[in-house]
Amino acid sequence: MSLTAMRIAKLVGARVIVTSSDDAKLAAAKQLGADVTLNHRTQQVAAEVRALTNKRGVDVVVENVGAATWDDSLRCLRRGGRLVTCGATSGPQVHLDLRRLFWHHWSILGSTMGNAAEYAEVVRRLGQGELRPVVDRVYPLGQARDAFERLAKGEQLGKIVVELPSEV
Repeated sequence: MSLTAMRIAKLVGARVIVTSSDDAKLAAAKQLGADVTLNHRTQQVAAEVRALTNKRGVDVVVENVGAATWDDSLRCLRRGGRLVTCGATSGPQVHLDLRRLFWHHWSILGSTMGNAAEYAEVVRRLGQGELRPVVDRVYPLGQARDAFERLAKGEQLGKIVVELPSEV
């Protein structure tokens, strides 16, 4: 689940379906604007998405998990849909049947942040307060190890910030 991607999608008027394995994170996503939330540990995500879209599938999937959710992400796409991959926390190696790729006319795009114009637009919206990052916790530099442990366990909801002392 990428809260930032979800919030940007909402800013441009998209209907957003968020998936996660954590019900508390899904509740937070709903509170932050997700239209639909699905737990990929307890629900059949692709089947649920197909039902929600009258068997059509979604236009775009933002895939930031990797190997563990890759197949479901592809099964959620409509014919001609786009998958944007921007993470591989569950592993970088995926299986892709090229016949499905060309048969369904899917596009797969790797992205880290977007192009310069898109980045400038996000920064503008941040500056105007239209988009605010969700900060899970702020740690002083001396507790950076704790911050990384929380991140490694996947316990965070939003960004982890390690604060540098004002006097270096």
